[in-house]
Amino acid sequence: MELYDAMRTAFAARDFTGEAVPDEVLHRILDNARFAPSGGNRQGWRVIVVRDPAKRAALGPLIEPTFKRYLAEVMSGANPFNVVEPARVDQSTIDAVRIPPGFIENLVHAPVLLLVTVDLSVVAAMDKDLSRIGVVPGASIYPFAWNILLAARNEGLGGVLTTFLVAQEPQAKALFSIPDGHALAAMLPIGKPVRQLTRLKRKPVEEFATVDGFDGAVFSGG
Repeated sequence: MELYDAMRTAFAARDFTGEAVPDEVLHRILDNARFAPSGGNRQGWRVIVVRDPAKRAALGPLIEPTFKRYLAEVMSGANPFNVVEPARVDQSTIDAVRIPPGFIENLVHAPVLLLVTVDLSVVAAMDKDLSRIGVVPGASIYPFAWNILLAARNEGLGGVLTTFLVAQEPQAKALFSIPDGHALAAMLPIGKPVRQLTRLKRKPVEEFATVDGFDGAVFSGG
C-alpha cells in the first residue's frame, strides 16, 4: 500500500473479525514500526503482547470506570478529561452510565492486543517546568505507536490507539510486571476490521495551517 493511502485510510478500528494475525505478520509490523523517531534516538519503548486470557479479561474492569466517566462527560456536552475546561459531572451521573454492549470486550479480546510503555528515564520533557500539563514527552513514544497502526494498515489490518487503561496505571503495571520508571502510554487492539473505511472525515488544511503566526494568513498551498 502506498504511504499516503495508508495515512488516509488508517481509521480507528474497534470491531474485528475472529481471523487470527500470524506471528510473522505481527513481527513484521513491529520490525517496521521500530524506525519511528524518538528523542536522542533513545528508543525507550517496550511492547507487551497480551495473550493470557485471564489478563485480557482483567483489563475490562480496569477500563470501565474511565470509559464511563468519558461517556458521562461527553453526554454533558463537555470535551472529556479536558484540563482547560474541566467537565462538571458528579459520581452518581458517572455511575448511571451504561456502556454499549461489547465495546470494551471488542478491545480487550481483539486478535492482537499490545501494551506500549515508555522508559521515563530516557525521555526529555522540555515542558516540565511550564504551568500546564506536559505534552512533549509523548513525542518520544506516540510516533512509534502510530507507526504500529500504519504498519498494521499496510498489512490489511486495523487498530486503534486507546488510553483508557492509563487512568488505572498502577493496577495495570502490577498485572503486567511493568517496572517503576516506565509509563503506560497506550493499549493497541489490532485485527482484521469487520469493515474497511476508505474515506475519513478530517478538517481541510486551510482550517488549521496559518503563516507566520496563530492569527496569520491561511496557508492554502498556492
